[in-house]
Amino acid sequence: MVPFITVVMPVRNEARFIADTLGQLLAQEYPPDRYEILVADGMSDDGTQAIVQGIAGNNPQVRLLVNPKRFSSSGRNIGFRNGRGEYFLVVDGHCFIPDGQLFNTLVHCFLKSGAACLGRPQPLDPPGLSTFQVSVALARASRLGHGGDSLVYADFEGFASPVSNGAAYTAGVFDSVGYVDENFDAAEDVEFNYRIEQAGLLSYSSYKLTVRYYPRESICSLFRQMKRYGIGRRRFIGKHPNALTVNQLAPSVFTVGLVFLPLVCYSLLTGRNLMLAALAGFPYLLYATFVTIESIRVMVKEGWRYGIRLPAIFLTIHTGLGVGFITGEGRR
Repeated sequence: MVPFITVVMPVRNEARFIADTLGQLLAQEYPPDRYEILVADGMSDDGTQAIVQGIAGNNPQVRLLVNPKRFSSSGRNIGFRNGRGEYFLVVDGHCFIPDGQLFNTLVHCFLKSGAACLGRPQPLDPPGLSTFQVSVALARASRLGHGGDSLVYADFEGFASPVSNGAAYTAGVFDSVGYVDENFDAAEDVEFNYRIEQAGLLSYSSYKLTVRYYPRESICSLFRQMKRYGIGRRRFIGKHPNALTVNQLAPSVFTVGLVFLPLVCYSLLTGRNLMLAALAGFPYLLYATFVTIESIRVMVKEGWRYGIRLPAIFLTIHTGLGVGFITGEGRR
């Protein structure tokens, strides 16, 4: 008999996407009595619950669970605690599953690797994107747009750290490391996966498990997303200070420096404190150079309409992360 799979979906206000995502999960080529989909809804007010209930009425695999705390972290735990699976897979309510083999591939990877945790790429390239969304996807996939040690956009298969992209777990993981820390409203997966790595549990990543996510649709929504991620990073470091890296600090240092950039420019124009101003301004000149080069590269490869948007998108990503890290609270 094939293993039983629990799909955990922590959602809030996903009325636009959740019917399609659930449809793609229900279309998986896997015995329908060997999986369940637990939708943990964080008190949506856009009709998400009604959509899920309608689908559940015709598909007994789907169950709607209430998540009164609203956070994704508490939603994950509701699914983990109520699931019956041998394997648990986390899927968001706004993603695109490319084919009907995700569950079969999941089982194959677990059995092949003997791992307790599986990681997957999560590129931002589902069908039907706007020009701005494609530009965000291209920016996030570049080395300037995400951490160099992240496997979220990597075409990779093999044993690897789960911290950046772990998304599926054996049931035994919860006995070993506990559940998701509900003090987190962002980066809760990073913190949970970090504990898995620290516990010495085996982790395996495969490009065959790819799930495609939808990028934000505007500069403002992208900034809010990045700010939230920055707050999550701050809480993560507050709980695990030994995990601090230069990559995590760089956006906040960059953002603080922007406050003084007008003064640097004034000094350069007036000839006052030239050496100090030159030293302070050099990192930003270097940043502008790298962004320009990357934008031109994308423009040549993908088209001018994408590359021309990249400077503003990169700046939004980095300042959003920086503002979130600087202003975010420590661990609650």
